Amino acid sequence: MGQYQPGQLKRYNPDDIACYYRYRPWLSLGRLFKITWYFATFILGLKWDEWQNQVEQNKGKRASQLRTILTRLGPTFIKVGQALSTRPDLIRKDFLEELIKLQDQLPAFDNAIAYHIIETELGRSISEIYSELSPSPVAAASLGQVYRGRLLSGEEVAVKVQRPHLRPILTLDLYLMRWIAGWLAPWLPLNLGHDLTLIVDEFGTKLFEEIDYLNEGRNAEKFAHNFRDTPEVKVPSIYWRFTSNQVLTLEWINGFKLTDTKSIRAAGLDPEAIIRIGVTSGLQQLLEYGFFHADPHPGNLFAMPDGRMAYIDFGMMDQLEEVTKETLVDAVVHLVNKDYSDLALDFVNLGFLTPDTNIGPIIPALEAVLGNAIGKNVEDFNFKTITDQFSELMYEYPFRVPAKFALIIRSLVTQEGIALSLNPNFKIVEVSHPYVAKRLLTGESPELRRRLLNVLFKDGKFQWQRLENLIAIARTDDNFDVLPTARMGLQFLLSDEGQFLRRQLVLALTEDDRLHTEEVQRLWFLVKDDLQPNRIFNVAIGLLTDLSRESVAAILPKAASFNFFDESSAKN
Repeated sequence: MGQYQPGQLKRYNPDDIACYYRYRPWLSLGRLFKITWYFATFILGLKWDEWQNQVEQNKGKRASQLRTILTRLGPTFIKVGQALSTRPDLIRKDFLEELIKLQDQLPAFDNAIAYHIIETELGRSISEIYSELSPSPVAAASLGQVYRGRLLSGEEVAVKVQRPHLRPILTLDLYLMRWIAGWLAPWLPLNLGHDLTLIVDEFGTKLFEEIDYLNEGRNAEKFAHNFRDTPEVKVPSIYWRFTSNQVLTLEWINGFKLTDTKSIRAAGLDPEAIIRIGVTSGLQQLLEYGFFHADPHPGNLFAMPDGRMAYIDFGMMDQLEEVTKETLVDAVVHLVNKDYSDLALDFVNLGFLTPDTNIGPIIPALEAVLGNAIGKNVEDFNFKTITDQFSELMYEYPFRVPAKFALIIRSLVTQEGIALSLNPNFKIVEVSHPYVAKRLLTGESPELRRRLLNVLFKDGKFQWQRLENLIAIARTDDNFDVLPTARMGLQFLLSDEGQFLRRQLVLALTEDDRLHTEEVQRLWFLVKDDLQPNRIFNVAIGLLTDLSRESVAAILPKAASFNFFDESSAKN
């Protein structure tokens, strides 16, 4: 047990926490009784409504009661409520509307205590740091509250002050949650109970990271560095001289919450443009940088008057490994292409299924459930539908949700929910699929090239239709330029690494059952306006070096029928 005290623990360690409270049951019994009493009263109220046939009549009352209970139980349970507020697949709509209020409608703690924390942490008086500081907080959150101020040097700032005595409160609640999770696990379906304590541990780890404001400042700067070449995304600057573990001073952001559609429109902003920035930046975080904002609720995202979108609150972040990012790209492509056997393997690689799982029976189940969720048209795709449908599979097959992916799913569903609040007809695939297509077509890493080849080849056959679809989809993004992509593709085709692709193209050209003349012509007309004839000549020379005389003899008559160039280009 050592010298550990709840208030001294810098990082979440379930063993140290359990060791401390296991020998001090008097500290945990009172808290456990309070939690049990609140929730038992709430559940009895729900049952009483059922017995009295007053469920509909008391819906609003019970939802408000749940929010009040979570607020009274303090920061840990408020964070749980915030997480549930983004899960319409788990929570009734009436409860959801009340839980959303936990994101920014929380009681503040005493200003005198907050001012004392600032002066103690920064080692100087308020007047020595700020020329102005609001007499009361402009916002109160679960773990802290925010004041608006101005530095002596003139910069307008937000000053975030942590609630007092957080660590002892969090450690006790996490200890009880973990104990309850271990007790409940045997009574739950295997796929849910198996990782229940791991989910609590992931939650605890993130909570402890979130209450370290120095860590949050570093996260903000890393996030800003990732988006340094994306002018549409704004990240507030950190003022390190006035920042500590419990006080964070950062640039003030003027803007409107993304759910405030009335103010957004009144400012002359286009909600569609804001949606596109939000979804694209979310995809970049997951698939490109791997460093993502795990708490993108409406209180943390702002539309700025100049059309930019600002992120704030970088306490809850997570990092994906390179192989995970690449597998996510695979999964999106396989899902959209309805390659359910490959998708099942993606689930194994991502940790949703164990490597020894027999995926044979799972493949038709994926096709039945996810095929229905996507719909007849890819435009009908949305994450909430997928999570709703996927939850059915969780009970029938040995799926489990890795703790890290609980954060990713929460992030995706939340961002989609915000987008739907701005535009009820929003389809995430209209932004996400072009991004994924562009990412595959323009990716310069060997890993992304291999993944593009995996998409373009199935059962040893080159899928020209898929390439055509990828280019067509990527072109729906106004920023996509096919010429650099084609140039890079030609360079790859002529490189040592592209030898396999060259041979496959030769087979496709020489075997009638793999390619028809009209398919090549269709693909050619898709890109011919962006390519010059001499580039095609260079590729042809490269291909011919790989071929035997017999193969050349087989190709030339076929190539002669490809009406590649119109009269004007032929003259050139």
